[in-house]
Amino acid sequence: MSEVLNHKQVGQKLTRMAFEIYERNLNSSGVVFAGITGMGMILAKLLAEELRRISPIHVEELEVVLDKSDVAKSEIELSENVDLTNKNIILVDDVLNTGKTLVYAMKPFLDLEIQKMEIAVLVNRSHGLFPLRPDYTGFELSTTFNEHIRVDVSGPQHSVQLH
Repeated sequence: MSEVLNHKQVGQKLTRMAFEIYERNLNSSGVVFAGITGMGMILAKLLAEELRRISPIHVEELEVVLDKSDVAKSEIELSENVDLTNKNIILVDDVLNTGKTLVYAMKPFLDLEIQKMEIAVLVNRSHGLFPLRPDYTGFELSTTFNEHIRVDVSGPQHSVQLH
């Protein structure tokens, strides 16, 4: 196991991502961070906090609840029933592997009249099996399918490790 990003580096990546989100959403009425269950939701909260710190943009958060171990058979729903009409949604997850989880996580938004949807991930492994690319990426990391990335931002010492 080797550390890819330490606590300070993860913080720097999140700050840079928040500035990019601010720049691309200057004229929006607000941004909704939709974090995927687990580390995705924790990252969504961290990005929301950082965006609130650096900008006047109205920020909301909600969770995309799903079972990552069997996303194809999972019930996929939003944690809150909020009006997302004409809002900018940023779907957040920790690691983009094949894209399957993110594709399924978009499902609850398909019937809504949102303004736009973007994707933010802390680590992009570039194993795209689905035709999607993140709009905001903290770190690009080429790995084999046998290697595993572990993101831990749940405690006071954030880290990204390669196994």
